Amino acid sequence: MPKKLTSKTRPRPSKSANRSIAAKKGRASSKRSSSASRRDQSADRRGHSEKANQRGQSRSSLNAPKNNSSKAAKSDNRAASRKVDSQPEANLPTKVTFVEIDENHDGQRLDNFLITHLKGVPKTHIYRIIRKGEIRVNKGRVKQTTRLKLGDSLRIPPIRLSDKPNAELDGSKYSFLGDMILFEDDALLVLNKPSGMAVHAGSGIKIGVIEALRAYRTDLKYVELVHRLDRETSGVLVLAKKASALKILHDDFKTNSLKNPRLDKRYLTLVKGQWQHGQRRITKALNTNARRHGERNVVVDPNGSYASSIVTPKSVSKLASLVEVKLLTGRTHQVRVHCLSENHPVAGDQKYGDDTFNKQLKSSGLSRLFLHAAKLTFFHPLTQAPVTIEAPLPKDLSSVLSNLALDGQP
Repeated sequence: MPKKLTSKTRPRPSKSANRSIAAKKGRASSKRSSSASRRDQSADRRGHSEKANQRGQSRSSLNAPKNNSSKAAKSDNRAASRKVDSQPEANLPTKVTFVEIDENHDGQRLDNFLITHLKGVPKTHIYRIIRKGEIRVNKGRVKQTTRLKLGDSLRIPPIRLSDKPNAELDGSKYSFLGDMILFEDDALLVLNKPSGMAVHAGSGIKIGVIEALRAYRTDLKYVELVHRLDRETSGVLVLAKKASALKILHDDFKTNSLKNPRLDKRYLTLVKGQWQHGQRRITKALNTNARRHGERNVVVDPNGSYASSIVTPKSVSKLASLVEVKLLTGRTHQVRVHCLSENHPVAGDQKYGDDTFNKQLKSSGLSRLFLHAAKLTFFHPLTQAPVTIEAPLPKDLSSVLSNLALDGQP
């Protein structure tokens, strides 16, 4: 019988066989290890991918709007913001341009035209380029008060702004103007302008009546000043809501006279001393371009512009007199300079008045210029029917008259 092989009797493999067996085991182990490694790497990649997706979803969740309407609102707000910021810049000329004046702007003041034409440009910048002579009409230098004519060629220089345009005005701050409307229709809007508010922005003045009204009455597609009142003067102020109405009224204000009575402008003013002339017509030419210490200082000058006023006393005392002044022309500071020329300066006038007299009236409650545009009669620019607008005397002025025992009724 054959012998059973035991561990002792089993023949040992040769060294070369051992090496072959070891190599086979190594290759098998390597394959298992490599396969496991690939499985591990694949799992790791799946894990990283899942984590990345989770992080992406988390960020999307954080940034996502709560609802579609919120997203749309934010998009609209961004679009509106871009539109507001870019709109003023878009209309600014980057090179010299020439504009021919059409019938809608015939008779309009140069500064008013530029303020409307160059939307977004600060008014201080507009007045600066006018003073420098960069604005030309028919190749000639002009003033801000120049009236444009049909067919005029207006030169406008390149406009470069270092600062961004000011933010839009908050119209709610000027809602008080709604209570001061004396008359309004499709063509006109008439205000009882408060004292201390300029009719438009200018040097040192950021907001005037016209800017405030545009901010408050956003429903008005067009509104322009027909005429002006001094900053400290209160009373009737006419604005046009149509270009055609503006042109007609500009012509009426320019050509008004006793021979061609298109307007009847009446002011109430308190003057120094006892008026003893009765009703008197004052016709004295005025130099409205005179300067004193660099500021406008209108003076009586035979070589100046024709100016005429009719003064009628209403209530007289030794200290002061209430008079009504009918203007036949509309020169700058006409009432104040004409009254001064008759030795009756206007009460509260810091430029042409009497300091001692002004101090006396402070004790009677006067703290401003006593000049009020009380009444205006004109022909309606569209219907040609006569229109009369009256503005009651402000309480601060009527109380002064009561303290002086003067009758304030015109």
